[in-house]
Amino acid sequence: MASYSRILLCYNATREGRMALREGAALARELNAEAHLLAVVDLLGWAASYDAPVANISAIEHQAAQEILQEGVVDLLSRGVFARGHLAIGDPMEQIPSFAELLKTDLIVVGHHKAGRLARWWTRDTDRLLLDRVRCSVLVVIDSV
Repeated sequence: MASYSRILLCYNATREGRMALREGAALARELNAEAHLLAVVDLLGWAASYDAPVANISAIEHQAAQEILQEGVVDLLSRGVFARGHLAIGDPMEQIPSFAELLKTDLIVVGHHKAGRLARWWTRDTDRLLLDRVRCSVLVVIDSV
């Protein structure tokens, strides 16, 4: 089995995100790995969903993402894991691989619900799979409910 020393946890405060955070925290603690927590602000997704100027959405979404990131960091601390928090603006399909490369992580942990909106992380009409964009291992925590 591979030994992971630097783990990137992708968190968005959804049920599957919380499940991934729990499993990622347990793994980071067990392996004594350096942990990083990433929250991504996807402005294009918000702009398509709301009839408001992108500048207004940006401020709202940025604040919400900061709160989600802080929630995740606090949750990890309560589980005995210190994680450095990172906030990215853009498409998660671009930001996750970019941060994984920048931080030299050897494992990415994401949550997924088969019928949920996180399915966008895996495939889009114009994007390749997340797995094709990274050079490290990916742990997918499945929420089957």
